[in-house]
Amino acid sequence: MKEQTEVGKLKEGRYVVVDDEPCKIVAIATSKPGKHGAAKSRIDCIGIFDGVKRSIVQPVSAKTYVPVVERKIAQVISIAGTTLQLMDVKDFEMFELTVSEEQVAGLEPGQEIAYISSLGKKKLE
Repeated sequence: MKEQTEVGKLKEGRYVVVDDEPCKIVAIATSKPGKHGAAKSRIDCIGIFDGVKRSIVQPVSAKTYVPVVERKIAQVISIAGTTLQLMDVKDFEMFELTVSEEQVAGLEPGQEIAYISSLGKKKLE
């Protein structure tokens, strides 16, 4: 899910959709309106799921999408290598996530962990 908002209302630390990827805003620079144009805003952000740095430049009055980022709790059902099978504790949805070796090291079946969900993608916090 995503909502629409004006670029001028965005703040650092919030989220924005860039190239169909939810990103966390790192920096915002706004220029003054010129003789023939509107004020522009440059937004630097980092992807939540892929970690890629992106930037966009748009007029302050333009509309952009803001993703709905949810923090949820899941229970670890099983661990197979670097693949975790998880179950959401609220709606009992089952899903699998591939994680790094370091993240698997501290986990065991039955343990509850936090994860982030946005635009159909999921990631451990």
